Amino acid sequence: DATEAFSFSPAVIGWGIAAVALAIFSVTFNTSAMVLGAGLFAKTMAALVGSALGWGGALIGDAIRRFAHPDAVFTNGGILSLIWIKVFWALGPQVVGLFIGVFTGAAIVLK
Repeated sequence: DATEAFSFSPAVIGWGIAAVALAIFSVTFNTSAMVLGAGLFAKTMAALVGSALGWGGALIGDAIRRFAHPDAVFTNGGILSLIWIKVFWALGPQVVGLFIGVFTGAAIVLK
């Protein structure tokens, strides 16, 4: 079916929205000399490239999470430790990939 080939999961769309939001936030509120000295076009391109690389980084992080996610978790730190481990394996690798992608993309453009 042709519609199945072009369908996106909600997670893919969500990580794309997160990448765009983080890229715009990082270019708008960054007070480093590299960003402050850039013009509007350079900042726009940095946000676009950062969004694309951040989205890709989040998807790579999700693939790594699906590959490396443990089947069982053992802890002696109590319920808070268990909650932390669960939250990390639900979002951690994707968020790390998102941040690396957005900031690398913006740095490449604004260098």
